[in-house]
Amino acid sequence: MRTPTLSLSEHNRAYKIAFGLAIFTIVYNAAEGLISTYFGFQDENLTLFGFGSDSFIEVISGLGIAHMILRIQRRPTSNRDEFERRALRITGFSFYTLVLGLVVTSFYTMWNQHQPITTFYGVVISAVSIFVMLNLVSWKKHVGKKLHSDPILADASCTMVCVYMSLILLISSVIYEWVNIPYIDIIGTLTLSYFAFLEGKECFAKSNSEKYCACD
Repeated sequence: MRTPTLSLSEHNRAYKIAFGLAIFTIVYNAAEGLISTYFGFQDENLTLFGFGSDSFIEVISGLGIAHMILRIQRRPTSNRDEFERRALRITGFSFYTLVLGLVVTSFYTMWNQHQPITTFYGVVISAVSIFVMLNLVSWKKHVGKKLHSDPILADASCTMVCVYMSLILLISSVIYEWVNIPYIDIIGTLTLSYFAFLEGKECFAKSNSEKYCACD
């Protein structure tokens, strides 16, 4: 079955939607980072605080994605430019720094036998995040298929990582809130660290190649 060709106006509109989704992702992650780190610090919930810190790093990544969309709209066959490579390297370094901080803090918290005051806000924030990110994935895939754009489809696949991290926060927060299992917050934090490490590794791999995503 032959895929219909987009008119110029439809083509431009699809790219505007793609760019709008990138901007929304940046703004949402910034707001999510502020709220999550605030409640994570207030409730002494390390997993929620780490989740919020990750959201701030996603803002840097989002800037690179927004720039990428503008680039491929103007020059569809162009390669990744220096701005995108620099954004990827900064993002990768930030993820590795986050991993180190979360792992050290986790073992320190375990040594002190510290537990969160509550994980209620972790449940709320993660549930909202899962809903928002799943819709973003759906929209990005729709626009990517419409434009036959591998980079936009790759970004949609990578957005799923945010869904997985939200699920980790949700599961650890629900378990602790309901049954108060000791160290569940630390387990959640270390699992987040694992995903953050993979994201950092992915960023450095992409910065040194023309490959867009191996997240899936």
